[in-house]
Amino acid sequence: MIFTKETLINQLNEIREKGWIQEKRKGNHGSAGNTLEDLLGIQENNLPIPNAAEWELKTHKINSSSLVTLFHQEPSPRALKLVSDYLLPRYGWKHKEAGKKYPLTEKSFRQTINTLKFSDRGFKVVVNYKERKVQIEFNIKYVSNISYKETLAPFDKEHTPYWGFDDIFHQAGIKLKNCFFVEVETKKVNKDLFFKYSNIKMLKGFEQKLFIKSIDEGLIYIDFDARTGHNHGTKFRIHPSNIPALYAETKEI
Repeated sequence: MIFTKETLINQLNEIREKGWIQEKRKGNHGSAGNTLEDLLGIQENNLPIPNAAEWELKTHKINSSSLVTLFHQEPSPRALKLVSDYLLPRYGWKHKEAGKKYPLTEKSFRQTINTLKFSDRGFKVVVNYKERKVQIEFNIKYVSNISYKETLAPFDKEHTPYWGFDDIFHQAGIKLKNCFFVEVETKKVNKDLFFKYSNIKMLKGFEQKLFIKSIDEGLIYIDFDARTGHNHGTKFRIHPSNIPALYAETKEI
């Protein structure tokens, strides 16, 4: 089946009017989105409409406080492998599974940080408009663990992790296309999960200035997740309810 935007909107409205709908794929973390796709008769996140490559279908459970990953991107200068070769060995701490699941020397560097405050490990996100960079700042005075604090030294300029505005926007633009954003209510009846697709928005005009503004206002988090044996990747994350802030136009449908 091929949709126009108008027929897709009609289908979404019909699904909303049905009220509570039992989940289609039990045990699937993304079952609210999968159930909606099944109701529409489409493949996963593959909208069959003209210019479909410019649109995505996103769902958000209204009462969820979980952050969602927007995209992955390692900091520059990438040749230095800053997370695994600098941040982890220099600012990492003993992994909780060191000597158990992992060797005694296993370290961890896990941080979910934004621009609003320093973490208890001394890290914060900073938007540098002059140099058009989003960068990581470290300040030892915000480190709460004294024994850990005594092992640390300031960043040197060469190893300050950053993402250039244009570089980061290019990566974001691959993932954050125009989208239909559907808010979902959930309830359980006995052991069965039900969804109600309540609020539907059409989001258009993903813009660099809005994306950078959202980082600066603390809506977007940078998430490091590395250990000695493996870097799980650096992620840009957001609460789903803040996704509309990334777009120039929000239209209720």
